[in-house]
Amino acid sequence: MKLKLLFLFLTVNTIIVNASQVDTVMVVSKSMNKSIPNMVITPDNYSTQKESYPVVYLLHGAGGNYADWVSKVPELKEYVDTYNIIIVCPDGGLTSWYFDSPIDEKMKYETYISKELISTIDKEYNTTATKSGRAITGLSMGGHGAFYLAFKHQDIWGAAGSMSGGLDIRPFPNNWDLKKRLGEYADHKENWEENTVINMVYKLTENSLKIVFDCGIGDFFYDANKRLHEKLVERNIAHDYTERPGKHNWNYWTNSIKYQLLFFNDYFKL
Repeated sequence: MKLKLLFLFLTVNTIIVNASQVDTVMVVSKSMNKSIPNMVITPDNYSTQKESYPVVYLLHGAGGNYADWVSKVPELKEYVDTYNIIIVCPDGGLTSWYFDSPIDEKMKYETYISKELISTIDKEYNTTATKSGRAITGLSMGGHGAFYLAFKHQDIWGAAGSMSGGLDIRPFPNNWDLKKRLGEYADHKENWEENTVINMVYKLTENSLKIVFDCGIGDFFYDANKRLHEKLVERNIAHDYTERPGKHNWNYWTNSIKYQLLFFNDYFKL
């Protein structure tokens, strides 16, 4: 009996010692005059190794928050150990769409993530603080945000992904507070045209950014994803694109993130 108890004690302690760590990190955004929570997952060897770690920024969808990914996909804590990376899940507000709103000065999430958050993470953690050590991806609104930020800031991110991303927002003028961020489409057409990802392909050059994205064929964003894929093919922009059975839900994203992290791991090892 004593031996069994001792074995159980050692096993439990091993699990505690050899496990990734999840922290909530508050970052002050000067551009929006508020503190924003972010979830940071570090691998089990982070406290003992002096090496620098690549970082994957993982964005949530509309109506979600910074804790969504960890609570819905707890396997992330295993993936950071497998790939020896850091994952950062920022809070992007309920419906920020991750850009700086041209009509609302209080919504500057492009500035927050691309400048304020990254500088804080690189300062507080042992990161590979170059584009070769950074990737960004997300689901739905976060898929749009990841491509939007990466397409505009190719000096910051070296790889970008999207899962079920809202890559063309123009067909949805009355959804997800978009008109609160961009104005009514009829009155502010230029805002919509300039801030939809599918119109930003011109910013890409061959091999300027490693790109991966996917969408379920039963998803309401499927058409936009397929059109972006076709546009990238026309422009001869290398990318990995996958369409498979699936809808706009966590069952799909739980599966999708596994493949995207593998893609990013290959990029980090180049």
